[in-house]
Amino acid sequence: MDERHAVSRRRFVGGVATAMGALGLKPSVDLWAQGGAQGGAQGGQGASADSARTRRGRTTPEEYDAFAKLANNENPYGPPDSVLEAMTKAFKYANRYGYPDGNITEEIAKHHGVKSENILLGAGSGEILDVVGLTFLEGANKKVVGVEPSYSQVYQQATSIKAAAITIPLLQDYRQDIPAMIRATKTHYRDVGFIYLCNPNNPTGRTVSKKEVKQLLDGIPEDIPVLIDEAYHHFVEDRDYATSIPYVLEERPVIVTRTFSKISALAGMRLGYAVAPRELIQRMRPHVTGTVNAVVKWGGVAALKDVESQTKVRRVTLELRKKTTSELQGLGFSVIPSEANFFMVHIRRPVQPVIEEFRKKGVLVGRPFPPMLEHLRVSVGSPDEMDRFSKAFKEIVPSTKASTESAKHHH
Repeated sequence: MDERHAVSRRRFVGGVATAMGALGLKPSVDLWAQGGAQGGAQGGQGASADSARTRRGRTTPEEYDAFAKLANNENPYGPPDSVLEAMTKAFKYANRYGYPDGNITEEIAKHHGVKSENILLGAGSGEILDVVGLTFLEGANKKVVGVEPSYSQVYQQATSIKAAAITIPLLQDYRQDIPAMIRATKTHYRDVGFIYLCNPNNPTGRTVSKKEVKQLLDGIPEDIPVLIDEAYHHFVEDRDYATSIPYVLEERPVIVTRTFSKISALAGMRLGYAVAPRELIQRMRPHVTGTVNAVVKWGGVAALKDVESQTKVRRVTLELRKKTTSELQGLGFSVIPSEANFFMVHIRRPVQPVIEEFRKKGVLVGRPFPPMLEHLRVSVGSPDEMDRFSKAFKEIVPSTKASTESAKHHH
């Protein structure tokens, strides 16, 4: 039994070995052996990606593995060894209901300096966003106020429960228009269930400063909840930004969501949470599904403690983002300043056909984000994935500098 578990664990972690090398992480010797073999196999599968033009559901595992995956703002390196070991040990609870869970709620509370009553777990922060909609919109004929584009799941969920969204355009520099959000909330006060603020915003990567968050909270009626989505918090360098969790300690009606999907590389395992005043958590709790599994709870506890791995992921991600965006600017394309593990480049042509062209070349990039239909969102992947993106970009999107020089020459 022990030997079988050991083999299964090696297979489990083998696929991340090559990527972990880019971070300077130190997995065991047998992990490197597994990873080297798998990395070589994947390298030879690039051609098969060309045939994977249908929706993801029809893509074979081999085709999926061969893609450069820059579409969903994931962590390309996989969970660190500390998290994999914690999750592997937790498989012994796979057949149990009332299992020890590593005190995940208490550990998250301690991490943020709040009480356990201020924490609500969800199967990814996406579930928490849905729970907020169900709690504050459903059956009350209420609306959510937010900007467009932002993380559209919030607005889609409002529509699905027969509620609605009041959406506000971004400013010319692609920041969120806080004064307009305040005005819209006051104008529609009786109809507003909550305000949504994604910070940094997805898909632009732009932040809302701590002064602007305070401006928003002080400028709206004090009984309106504000949902602040901090999924990309760990990648921010902007000194004018700050987490909004301290407002929870002040008992302001703020719901901050966080996820283990990005910096901790647990997107496929589904773990996120809300930090909010006790009264709001109690209102939200009946709507959670309770589907967070034993394995990821232990993984989450280990991830919170592995600050070293998070620091390495952050460093490499930011370096690659800056390198790639500088290259694009050098080709004559404008890039929206991002504080996240993705960026948006203005390609000056409709983005949908370009997305398809990238797919044909084995590179998955972000979907269209109306109304910004000439902007391409690109997640920051591994060094190899970013090289593949840069090569494909030069083949698919003509350099504006080249066309400018050509025009000069003809004149």
